[in-house]
Amino acid sequence: MEQDFDDVLSNEVTDDQEGRDEVSLRPQTLATYIGQARIKHELAVYIQAAKSRGEALDHVLLYGPPGLGKTTLAMVIANEMQVAIKTTSGPAIEKPGDLVALLNDLKPGDVLFIDEIHRLPKVVEEMLYSAMEDFYIDIVVGEGPTAHPVHFPLPPFTLIGATTRAGLLAAPLRDRFGIVARMDYYTTTELSQIIDRSATIFNTKIQEDGAHELALRSRGTPRIANRLLKRVRDFAQVGGQAAIDPATVDRALDLLAVDDQGLDEIDRKLLTTMIEHYHGGPVGIRTIAANIGEEVNTIEEMYEPYLLQIGFLMRTPRGRVVTPAAYEHLKIPFDQEEN
Repeated sequence: MEQDFDDVLSNEVTDDQEGRDEVSLRPQTLATYIGQARIKHELAVYIQAAKSRGEALDHVLLYGPPGLGKTTLAMVIANEMQVAIKTTSGPAIEKPGDLVALLNDLKPGDVLFIDEIHRLPKVVEEMLYSAMEDFYIDIVVGEGPTAHPVHFPLPPFTLIGATTRAGLLAAPLRDRFGIVARMDYYTTTELSQIIDRSATIFNTKIQEDGAHELALRSRGTPRIANRLLKRVRDFAQVGGQAAIDPATVDRALDLLAVDDQGLDEIDRKLLTTMIEHYHGGPVGIRTIAANIGEEVNTIEEMYEPYLLQIGFLMRTPRGRVVTPAAYEHLKIPFDQEEN
């Protein structure tokens, strides 16, 4: 079976195919969007009220760890409002002219979705203040003695911002969002439902307990669940199995170095480095990053939130600390005196 899995790893999947898969997996309505029940309920009320008044939906800020469905939810909101959506990201809007071009293309009620909104340049962010609050922007036309300000009115629109680091948003920008929603990690039951739905879209059969086992190892994150499903599907196909069962999930994910808590090699390297070199902490995030060869932002956004969520890591004023639960999971003796 190991040789079969090597064959799977050698098969290249084009970026176009991965992109089509991602689009096909996105639900189109709140009714088909699995998870985030509280947010969905609130949005359903706000959307119905806005539509009944014939107004644009208030601006929406979605924040939380990556992979929880912020982009998908933005598209669902636009679909429920029956308006067009323009998508971009903070780093892509480099100068005020880029923002003007985006806003000028909007029709009344349309949605402008900005991913990684915390990475907007300061000058662009400040232009958004009047655009969001009063639906206008002031721009300077010309240069030198001929330069003059132009008042540029905008149609009422909805800005949806998504970020993994809400704390980096300037207070004036954050305060202009009327709807602020924190995306939570998904339960195992919700992830199992997402995996079942995705398997159906992929024309792949998966047993109920197979979906449950895969959900347990998906870090509470739909994006990871779908990515692992694709890899396990390949493994099952090469193995000639009619349906994915728990044994198939175990074999595939063990070879992918994803353990029964969803931890991968980087997670385990981070924890074991802290234990072996710093007695479990406290230790600073920059020191951890230097030791394991990862960027600080990568650790803070991709790895640390889940380790905090499952109680394997703690933040303290002096730095990060590995918990006894992590020692137990890694099968490393916990020395109470050292910690």
